[in-house]
Amino acid sequence: MVTPLTFTGSDGALIAALREGHPGAAAAFYDQHAAHVRRTLRSVMGLDPDLQDVMQEVFIRAMDRIGELQQLDEVRSWLTTIAIFAARAHIRRQSRRRLLFLFSPEQIRAPHREPPSSDARFALRETYRILSQISPDDRIAFALRFIAGMTLPAGADAAGTSLATFNRRLARAEKRFLAIARTRPQLAHWLEEGTRWSQGSKP
Repeated sequence: MVTPLTFTGSDGALIAALREGHPGAAAAFYDQHAAHVRRTLRSVMGLDPDLQDVMQEVFIRAMDRIGELQQLDEVRSWLTTIAIFAARAHIRRQSRRRLLFLFSPEQIRAPHREPPSSDARFALRETYRILSQISPDDRIAFALRFIAGMTLPAGADAAGTSLATFNRRLARAEKRFLAIARTRPQLAHWLEEGTRWSQGSKP
């Protein structure tokens, strides 16, 4: 009997099929969770051209480690943690490449600058430029809390750290982010329009 290539079934059956190597289970698993993983990665990485490659890496890791999944109702949080660790590794690789770039003659060339398509898009791009100057762990805490909108406990769980450590990283990232953002006129009015970071408000 030929095994069908398309998988249909419950979440539990899907995980069981993945563990058994069902040929259609991997595609079904990807289709079911791709949007969530993409949102998680984008919250940390921003408009990174390598996002799709990192996303594929997340699912490869998940397939390899599917036997570690204990609770079916924790699939999404489990994938979130894998995505965060993959994003962190990517950010660190980027940091090393930027360090090497400083010693390259290519760095004397004027950077190519694209005009912003809208104020909001420009502000988003500037936000991630600032975050690129923050350490990976602190940046991830900031992105999970303020971009992905996670609660503090959920952010700590996704980052694989304690709540106290997550809070310390978040505080450092927020302080660093604001110190840079308030020197940039393009972002200043975005900060002032909100209530959290307006002048006189407590971060």
